[in-house]
Amino acid sequence: MARPNNDQQHLQTLRDYFAAHRVLPSYSELGGVLGFSSKAGAFKLAQRLVEAGHLRATAGGRLAPADRFFELPVLDDKLGAGSIDIDSWSGGLDTHELDRLLVEHPSRTVLVSIRGNSMVDAGVLDGDTAVVELTENASSGDFVAAIVDGQCTIKELRFERSKPVLVPHNKNQQIIRAHQDFKVLGVVKGIIRRYRRTKAAGRAQGAQA
Repeated sequence: MARPNNDQQHLQTLRDYFAAHRVLPSYSELGGVLGFSSKAGAFKLAQRLVEAGHLRATAGGRLAPADRFFELPVLDDKLGAGSIDIDSWSGGLDTHELDRLLVEHPSRTVLVSIRGNSMVDAGVLDGDTAVVELTENASSGDFVAAIVDGQCTIKELRFERSKPVLVPHNKNQQIIRAHQDFKVLGVVKGIIRRYRRTKAAGRAQGAQA
């Protein structure tokens, strides 16, 4: 009987290890992390993951994440209502790298922490993180990060008689019209929300919303 292929399960273990340590185990450590009884088995697994595009070997002889290492399965509405066993997933689902869903130009993208509830009616909540692409080219209707009279804020951009104004999505707040300076910093490309905060949360640059 053929031995079961547990490569996907081992890959998930390595992803969790990398998330915790920000580095992958060395070849010599790999067997212990994955529970292999022999270094040869761990080495063969590493080679398979390299060939599949999940890992790559660095010049220093260590393993590092490759492009496919950060792919996550995309679950759609065709799945049943029962529990999902990720370990048994064998590639039948589409995958995406999370950053590529939101980030088109990494060199021009920043994360901005949301403070306040002025965009709550648009589903943007206090504590969320906005993915902002830095550009001064924004269109009416875009959600933007902007500097208005010295304060950074995130609102919807509109124009009144060719002059830019910022529109909140909260019925209790008024449209913001600049008295002195106004500058669009970037366009919001997406919103990230965590339901359980970690130590990493709050490191992003902040803006009033």
